[in-house]
Amino acid sequence: MKITKLETIALSRPHEPERQWFTSRFRTIKADCAIVVIHTDEGVTGIGEASAYGWPLLIREWVDFLAPDLIGKDPTDPTIMPHPNGRTRPHDAAVAGIDCALWDLRGKIQGQSVAKLINPNAAGQVRLYASSGCRFDWRSRPEQLIDEALEYIDQGYRALKFRPGTDWSWDGITLDHFLGFVRELAQAVDGRMELMLDGGLRWSEEEALTIAKELDRLGFAWFEEPIARENIDGYARLCAAVEMPISGGETFHTVEQFRPYLEKKAYDIVQPDAGICGITELLRIAEVANRYGVDLVPHSWHNGLMCMAHAQAIAALPVQHRAKGDTSRHHNVVELCLIQGPLQWGILAEPPAIVDGWLHLPDQPGLGVDLAPNLEEQFPYIEGHYAITLER
Repeated sequence: MKITKLETIALSRPHEPERQWFTSRFRTIKADCAIVVIHTDEGVTGIGEASAYGWPLLIREWVDFLAPDLIGKDPTDPTIMPHPNGRTRPHDAAVAGIDCALWDLRGKIQGQSVAKLINPNAAGQVRLYASSGCRFDWRSRPEQLIDEALEYIDQGYRALKFRPGTDWSWDGITLDHFLGFVRELAQAVDGRMELMLDGGLRWSEEEALTIAKELDRLGFAWFEEPIARENIDGYARLCAAVEMPISGGETFHTVEQFRPYLEKKAYDIVQPDAGICGITELLRIAEVANRYGVDLVPHSWHNGLMCMAHAQAIAALPVQHRAKGDTSRHHNVVELCLIQGPLQWGILAEPPAIVDGWLHLPDQPGLGVDLAPNLEEQFPYIEGHYAITLER
């Protein structure tokens, strides 16, 4: 079997006004998707989603540039895998899409799921956590976040990651105000749901420490990217100061980028994204992180095909045990963006079964899913960035 062609499907769907989500100073007006398809001379195809983030057309350019190195090659040959460089994000997203599509293709050729290719004893399901908290406005009824959390509990999800809301300077929000609101949220869910906070790099180290201590007291599952990424020593100090795990690394594409954080004990949980590093590199990162007693919980913010790539990889990872804190909650967990809109699962012919917050891996080879027909007609690509900047 030989590879004959690579193509990139670029898709979009505008958000209705009521579906637009916002955080800090940004409002998201559409959802994007970039899917790499690898064709072979025997009619078997592999599919993989690349992390879009406003670059679908640049991803397509990079896939076209890389295609000659793969055309004519045996898709089961592991040496043909391209590698992320950790520098050029559209390039690495293209590499990741190709990598995921090759894993899908190999699974189909061998008649096994990607999870089973990685680990014959892989789990058959993974736990999903609801990722959102991007629709509450400090100026207009911030209690929407609490309503949203309760809705997710009713839907069967038992964990929620949320963000700090709209720009605090617009409405005079202080650290004390925010922490009081966090306590209200924790009281409302009343132990029925684990909580995680994604800081979005918004705080100083001193502010982050104050927040971390309160989240730790409230029993939060983790605190994600609270301070500037380049402040590695600051992350190490935060990790040492609280029992609650500190996490990060969603923009890192390679083991090399994670190395200084692991060596300085600056992350308790690493969060690479297979949509920008590929399944192969994600597994490398997991293996190296495990040597340092660090868990891996992938960043997974876009669409259903990316969710399936993460689910297959995470189902294959062994349970890790870290000395710091109770980590049983964090194993085999995949982020699911609950505000992506119809594009998320509409790209698939049949979405996987999600029951009580658990995704059951389909009994099909590869990533376990197929693309829906006529995607480019149903979700034609809309040029332009997915978000606009707000001013108040």
